[in-house]
Amino acid sequence: MSQTRRLAAILAADVAGYSRLIGADEEGTLERLKTLRAEVIDPKIAEHRGRIVKTTGDGLLVEFASVVDAVRCGVAVQQAMPERDAGVAADSRIELRIGINLGDVIVEGDDLYGDGVNIAARIEALADAGGVFVSNTVYDHVRDRLSFVFEDLGEQQVKNIARPVRVYRVRDAGIGKSRSAPGQSVLPLPDKPSIAVLPFQNLSGDPEQEYFADGMVEEIITALSRIRWLVVIARNSSFTYKGQAVDVKQVGRELGVRYVLEGSVRKAGDRIRISGQLIDAATGAHLWADRFEGSLEDIFDLQDKVASSVAGVIEPTLQAAEIRYSAERPTKDLTAYDLYLRARSVASSYEREHLAQALDLLGQAIDREPRYGPALALAATYRGDLENYDWADDREEEENRRAAIGLAREALSAAADDPGVLGRAAMVLGRFGEDLDAALALIDRALVLNPSFAYGWYWSGWLHLFAGQAELAIQHFETSMRLNPRGQRGFHLAGIGTAHFVNHRFEDALAVLRISLEEVPAFTPAYRTLAACYAHMGRLDEARSILKRLAALTPVVVPTANPFRRPEDGELFLSGLSLAAGEAE
Repeated sequence: MSQTRRLAAILAADVAGYSRLIGADEEGTLERLKTLRAEVIDPKIAEHRGRIVKTTGDGLLVEFASVVDAVRCGVAVQQAMPERDAGVAADSRIELRIGINLGDVIVEGDDLYGDGVNIAARIEALADAGGVFVSNTVYDHVRDRLSFVFEDLGEQQVKNIARPVRVYRVRDAGIGKSRSAPGQSVLPLPDKPSIAVLPFQNLSGDPEQEYFADGMVEEIITALSRIRWLVVIARNSSFTYKGQAVDVKQVGRELGVRYVLEGSVRKAGDRIRISGQLIDAATGAHLWADRFEGSLEDIFDLQDKVASSVAGVIEPTLQAAEIRYSAERPTKDLTAYDLYLRARSVASSYEREHLAQALDLLGQAIDREPRYGPALALAATYRGDLENYDWADDREEEENRRAAIGLAREALSAAADDPGVLGRAAMVLGRFGEDLDAALALIDRALVLNPSFAYGWYWSGWLHLFAGQAELAIQHFETSMRLNPRGQRGFHLAGIGTAHFVNHRFEDALAVLRISLEEVPAFTPAYRTLAACYAHMGRLDEARSILKRLAALTPVVVPTANPFRRPEDGELFLSGLSLAAGEAE
């Protein structure tokens, strides 16, 4: 049979999660897919003058003479899909992924081959459920002919294609968002290698050892974060997938990372086993897998071996010195380390009684190891949080501040080169009236040592805000949110809203602060700024209403001091609060 070549627009489509759907309800899935083909997909292809080249169990390949028709068809199909799933449970819906390429194809009878077809299939594999992804060649031909918005996702390395392919996501009001995962979007990849470490499975057979497995992941994230050419997503975002069966491609899109590390921890007596596997989130390919075993005394060395092995796969030229090995660990006392992990786990819910329990556990850890820098710094942070949430009463307030400052100084003395210690100490010392310039120097050093330190960027935002650098503060809050895309945005939005407030952008401040309080309704500082904002806008009834909500959380409505270094910022804040409080009386 003779072969010819021609230029063609190729649309590839398949069903997202097809194996799962078939496993749950084979007959029902096949019947619904058959109906969709007959009533939606095939008619739309015919309407846009497409030719079905081949079909598989859950997918199909379609040729179009016009690339404009191909994109219009893909969008039309995705727009029609939600109506077909009305009343169907989210985990039973049929959702398509569509990829489109324009390229040279080999024609053999009714079939098509070649890179033009292969690239379409690879782009389809990158697409999210309900989405239409297109290649750069498609974009170049249709961008001035169609009204859709095209989101540049950057160059993607795809299987069996020598050169990277630039990919675009078609944005339209009716497509591009998975109906089973509303609100999730694709984040562009950073300009450096990027990784997310998912929660490791606890295979110890004891649910109470969950905190220990989580601690392992925290340490591996910390070790990877010390590698300055690597972008590492914060633990808070990675752990939103805890307990879920995840699609690493989806994780890569939602967190904006190229690599995903997953694994397990088994602890039995004094023996421990850590298993891990590194996956390319763009293709789903497994790049590395290994298992590390040893005694509990070897735990720090095992953690570092996991991190250095992963980094070595991502960047073969990695210098081993970029990861601190166990000899430089802040403690060798395993009981102190265990107490530290328990404190972090207990305090994760951020309730007053849980902070008190965490401080007790940290006190025990510090009694065993007085120069345990991370434990000292964490205790200082929790002391500071008692005041941030107005949980320290008047009699305790001054004593609590002194304790927080003392712990921060001890932590710096014990671990002056630990980014976490530097960041926590900077926030405590800057917040409680110490030398703000010294605190800024500390946080800057932390971020030089660990550019992927999401909390460091968050604390830097507040410190620069206190110093009167509101625009820089906003940038740092946004950087923190990018490194922690599924974390708690409310605290960051409170900072951004406060930055708008001190710059007299009251409408912007109002919009952001209201969203902030929807997400973190217990964060009392945001109520004060919002009330002051309403007051300066002349909306005193609303200012009074906000202070009433604040009074239900704390008796401290108007503080006696403020953290702002510039007198005009402090005056704006306190005068607005006083105006609101006067109206509230």
